[in-house]
Amino acid sequence: MSITPESLLTLEAYARVRDGERPAVRAHRRLRSLRLGELLHLQFEDERTVRHQIQEMLRAERTFEPAGIQAEIDAYAPLLPDGSDWTATLFIEVPDPDLRRRELVRLAGVEDRLFVQVDGHEQVLAQADRDAAHRPVGKTSAVHFLRFVLTPAMRAAVKAGAGVVVGCDHVAYAAQAPIPAAMLASLAADLH
Repeated sequence: MSITPESLLTLEAYARVRDGERPAVRAHRRLRSLRLGELLHLQFEDERTVRHQIQEMLRAERTFEPAGIQAEIDAYAPLLPDGSDWTATLFIEVPDPDLRRRELVRLAGVEDRLFVQVDGHEQVLAQADRDAAHRPVGKTSAVHFLRFVLTPAMRAAVKAGAGVVVGCDHVAYAAQAPIPAAMLASLAADLH
């Protein structure tokens, strides 16, 4: 999967189709969205979600120059799965700002304790923020980019219909959730 400047719509073309496409994109994002306990929300990314985000950023920033377009592509390219993995944006959702500050300290390192487990296989820990320049010390951020790299055997099992659980085993936040069948079918399509 690759997103290039030539594969994106111009601002004018995107403006013409945006309202018509948004309900389908929202439905696609909901299909690939998973709550993990009360605070964690994972949005599994694919070419469609990343392309939409790039188009929205170009629209919001009124970017039409080639260098600016390429900068947006480069910023979001790490979110594209490569066929051997799943990528996800992790949101730590705490609406109250004071409580959020406390929770981000309490949950320091949570991004390194998320995993997927394909039935019959070992857990795969997320590679968190591997493209980030730095990470805060003594707390976590409210948004993280995760990559779950699956072995060939795991990918084959998922494609053959094996169940998958997503979990977190952080000392201050333990939660697990099975990936629903429709979502898992969408995620299986990301794998080669």
